[in-house]
Amino acid sequence: MKVKNVFTAYKNACYQALGLFFVALGIIGIVLPVMPTTIFFILALACFTRSSPTLAAWLLNHPRYGVTLQQWQAYKVVPKRAKLFAATGMFIGLIILMLGHPPWWVVGLVASIEIVVMIYLLSRPSTAPKV
Repeated sequence: MKVKNVFTAYKNACYQALGLFFVALGIIGIVLPVMPTTIFFILALACFTRSSPTLAAWLLNHPRYGVTLQQWQAYKVVPKRAKLFAATGMFIGLIILMLGHPPWWVVGLVASIEIVVMIYLLSRPSTAPKV
């Protein structure tokens, strides 16, 4: 067996394992209101797109998240509702963090990351272009 084929097989296995890990985190996010869901499915889709067309198709055809993932893949669309849930979840998470009295730099770091994430989300379109 050639080294390139072995490398490709290991790379695909790692992408698939990482994708399944992200799917598991997404499922946890369905149950826990403070944890996001869609972003983990987007990350899983990125992994599956590089390693398994079957798993990528499974996510893209999912009855609940398929349309959102298709719009993300085609146009980088983040629906308004997802933006609202992301902002709310991050805000609640920051409040919970602050209630634990962490060092000021931890609050500042988390708040900075959340601001950057929100700027990115707000810069994405909320609907797919009309064709």
